[in-house]
Amino acid sequence: MPSRKFADGEVVMGRWPGSVLYYEVQVTSYDDVAHLYTVKYKDGTELALKESDIRSQSSFKHRKSQSSSSSPSRRSSSRSRSRSRSPGRPAKGRRRSASQSREHKDDKKKTLQETSLALVVLVLLKPSENNTKRYNGEPESTEKNDTSCIILEQKLKPDLEIKRVLEQYSLRSRKDDKKTEEIFSEKKTFVAVKPIEKVPSKTKELEFGGRIGTFMLIFLLPATVFYLLLMCKQDDPSLLNFPPLPALESLWEWRVFGVFLLWFFLQAVFYLLPIGKVVEGLPLSNGRKLQYRINGFYAFILTAAAIGVLLYFQFELHYLYDHFMQFAVSAAAFSLALSIYLYVRSLKAPEEELAPGGNSGYFIYDFFTGHELNPRIGSFDLKYFCELRPGLIGWVVINLAMLLAEMKIHNLSMPSLSMILVNSFQLLYVVDALWNEEAILTTMDITHDGFGFMLAFGDLVWVPFVYSLQAFYLVGHPITITWPVAAAITVLNCVGYYIFRSANSQKNNFRRNPADPKLANLKFIPTATGKGLLVTGWWGFVRHPNYLGDIIMALAWSLPCGFNHILPYFYVIYFICLLVHREARDEHHCKQKYGLAWERYCQRVPYRIFPYIY
Repeated sequence: MPSRKFADGEVVMGRWPGSVLYYEVQVTSYDDVAHLYTVKYKDGTELALKESDIRSQSSFKHRKSQSSSSSPSRRSSSRSRSRSRSPGRPAKGRRRSASQSREHKDDKKKTLQETSLALVVLVLLKPSENNTKRYNGEPESTEKNDTSCIILEQKLKPDLEIKRVLEQYSLRSRKDDKKTEEIFSEKKTFVAVKPIEKVPSKTKELEFGGRIGTFMLIFLLPATVFYLLLMCKQDDPSLLNFPPLPALESLWEWRVFGVFLLWFFLQAVFYLLPIGKVVEGLPLSNGRKLQYRINGFYAFILTAAAIGVLLYFQFELHYLYDHFMQFAVSAAAFSLALSIYLYVRSLKAPEEELAPGGNSGYFIYDFFTGHELNPRIGSFDLKYFCELRPGLIGWVVINLAMLLAEMKIHNLSMPSLSMILVNSFQLLYVVDALWNEEAILTTMDITHDGFGFMLAFGDLVWVPFVYSLQAFYLVGHPITITWPVAAAITVLNCVGYYIFRSANSQKNNFRRNPADPKLANLKFIPTATGKGLLVTGWWGFVRHPNYLGDIIMALAWSLPCGFNHILPYFYVIYFICLLVHREARDEHHCKQKYGLAWERYCQRVPYRIFPYIY
């Protein structure tokens, strides 16, 4: 194994990926497996570079001094003598004049090539003002201006015309022409070349409390779900009134587990149906794009039809309510088995298919966060399927079962107004997610997090059994609210939904097609990655306006449950903690990814989630 050449902390000159420009960088770490150096530029951007793309500062300065050591006296003398002769003088004089002309044209061509190369770098790599533009002395700009390239091209037109004339009346030999063709061939190769692929390295910064924290969460998350469900069954669901533990044999029933498996595989069949469009996800670290079939809304329609058929034949859907705890245990057991399968298969996955945040080398941590980024069985994407289908659609079915159970237990001809509000608000949320299914492809769950216990348990257990807590609570603790109160809660939910949907749509449309004429009024800060950070619209109001809308909706879902107990407000409390933690993760990743551009964005948009508060 070759030894490393540069030490950690050493200041060297690193080549910007895809260009010929070298900048001063500092070596932060070295990957022994991939043989890549992680270097940090002055603006804070961190990249992985090969050893061949790094030079020591001493050698860089030495080459520069050599190139500048040539004396211009001979060229000046040559030019002086050549001007004193006319074109009609002997051949020796003509040879000197041709040499002088060729030097002049070579200098002009060199300048032209450097200018053209700078244009190629600006257009292809889209470097931010904190990188190439800053080093080139160009003015900073927070708003993309597509006319800038046109203006630069117009400035280059005189040079291009001179180049054409010089080539037409060139006195160079064919040998020189061949060298010129090789130079332009290299330039074309440079234009076509792609940036260096980032090979996933070991995860160094552990989240969720590291190995100890993730080990505790594996037990804490199921315990929290079971505690909340047991509390809702009590007449007095106060926090200090701890519920009695049920017998272990009462928590498991094979029939219930069979119904859960039937539900899971029914949704898998709907997922595999050849309906709906097929789209590409965001590029992976190796540049490859995975394909996804967008048919979640069709799966919801088919599920609604199946539930309607069951109700038509008088199937008692409140069976879910009567065996709710057993269904939660069955889902937890299935998610644990799925997580074990996912980790075992990830051990044979190629290095480039591992998750950036779940490749620490520690069993517990990688098992929890997910070792493989996009585990697939053929074209069946396990993470993408579980993200929206069985848990999210199951949440709506559970809410409907609670509504029917409330009517049966309390002998009501129609459900209570509180139950109608909870079901309606959450139904809107689920339908919106399925209708805009393509937007999930840009979320952190898909692009960064692996598929392990965290997402498997969250998608199959936490979402359907914790998010339906308000409806489950209302069955045993009915609340009567007036129409004016219901109207006020509805307005609050609509405000939250509007912020949530419009902010997400703005972000997703900009990521998909920044050149869309509909987004021409949006300003953004360009970054070294080629992406832009929006500073107008909702994303100029707070850094995470979609989180703000989510929290407002979560509050609206809890208000119909009244204020007798804090239990139905667990969701909004948990959601605030979740989103604050996720926002901190986003801040950390964006700081590493965008460097100085992210600092400028934070100065421009100081509030994270809550305006003027946080």
